[in-house]
Amino acid sequence: MRLAPILVLAAALALGALALLRLNAGAEGLSVARVAVEGTPATLHWRDGAPPGPAVLIAHGFSGSARLMEAFALDLAQAGYLAVSYDALGHGRNPAPLSGDVAREDGATERLLAEMATVAQWARAQPQSDGRIAVLGHSMAADIVVRHAQRHPETQAVVAVSMFSPVVTADSPRNLLVVVGALEGGLTDEAVRVLRLTAGPEAGEGETFGDFDSPGFGARRVVFADGVEHVGVLFATESLREARGWLDAAFGRTSDAAPPRARGPWIVALIAAAVAAAWPLSRLLPRLAEPSRAFGWRDVALIGGLPAVATPLILWPTDIRFLPIAVGDYLALHFALFGALMWLGLALRRGLPKGGVSTGRLALAALAAALFALVVVGGVIDQFVTSFAPTPERLPLFAALLPGTLLYFLADERLTRSGPPGAYAATKLLFLMSLALAVALNLPRLFFLIILAPPLVAFFAVFGLFSYWAHRRTGHWAVGGLANAAIFALAIAVTFPMVAG
Repeated sequence: MRLAPILVLAAALALGALALLRLNAGAEGLSVARVAVEGTPATLHWRDGAPPGPAVLIAHGFSGSARLMEAFALDLAQAGYLAVSYDALGHGRNPAPLSGDVAREDGATERLLAEMATVAQWARAQPQSDGRIAVLGHSMAADIVVRHAQRHPETQAVVAVSMFSPVVTADSPRNLLVVVGALEGGLTDEAVRVLRLTAGPEAGEGETFGDFDSPGFGARRVVFADGVEHVGVLFATESLREARGWLDAAFGRTSDAAPPRARGPWIVALIAAAVAAAWPLSRLLPRLAEPSRAFGWRDVALIGGLPAVATPLILWPTDIRFLPIAVGDYLALHFALFGALMWLGLALRRGLPKGGVSTGRLALAALAAALFALVVVGGVIDQFVTSFAPTPERLPLFAALLPGTLLYFLADERLTRSGPPGAYAATKLLFLMSLALAVALNLPRLFFLIILAPPLVAFFAVFGLFSYWAHRRTGHWAVGGLANAAIFALAIAVTFPMVAG
């Protein structure tokens, strides 16, 4: 290996070590316990040696997990609270599916409320709790914590992050803090609307109205966390500071903990270190073939563009549901049909690729690339972002999704790695536009695909780099195609909630 790759690998390892050190520092002085509460996986954080304090039940949003809320759990535990987070039905490592219609208030919402009530009652009874409780929820769970507090008056405060909840009134829930990312668009308007129900038409962000001990609504406040969106709001120190300050005021206590630690930048640094390490390590892959330039922009436009339009139009009249994950069956079909149409275009344009490459060496190269993506990058995601390691219940979903992602990514790599510079980015834009058209044609069923867009863009960028480096080294498009198919199939299988009924 030449000097430049060695230096890059050394820098990546150093950055990764520093990021891990800073991230793990957030848990210093804390005890962590992972338990199951009537089947629901829950994680407890509390400060060693601290007297019993109020419990704070922390709930994640749609397609999230307890891990995604860890910044709040760590900070509140450092402040002397018993922080209890959990994987909701159908999410993360929870083996039980979410039953009921997710679009109906009397469907899945009732199941989530029943689960929250069970975990909340259990949390209050723990020896690290003094019996008092507050709730904190993000996105979908912001509505759930509002409803829970309205049903359970012992809830002394509510922190609703990225909230949309049609049941908020001028008087309930009591002691409501709404935190929204300043870049969340319509949710900022919704937050102000909720504030003005109580405080009048001139009320605005950053002001606190009412008194925590007064009857009725108690106190209410809205805060916009600067420079962050729907996911970034969970890692912003402003969000953590506001939540801790609100709960301290609600419980009449003063925290002696240090200011909230910034986790988001260090998580980004750790992911960047893993990505950077992929370049020098890719140079260890075997040389399999010589790269070729077989396709031009006209080929990219036709072979990638026609499936982008045809796929959502063909699937529009269908309603095939064969996987127990929300919109997972549609994604499997979209990948498969898009890829099949691309293969048809490739065959008509240049014919199907011929053999000539050692199958064993190709398989080993693809396995090495896939393992790095799944174990290293996937491990970082699972440890510091959200649940990513597959549970036994998720493995059959991965197997069912893999054929569709294989069709798409192998065809896409065949086209773009033998195409002009920028072809990879162009076909990913076409794929995103295709999904957008599918959502527009069937919004009620495919609404949740909107949530997929930001992580899908990030995955296309990160693993596009991996496949680019793999192709430059091996000369064969299938190495990156096989690896990307595996990582995308797993991401969909473990991220979207399992549903039943």
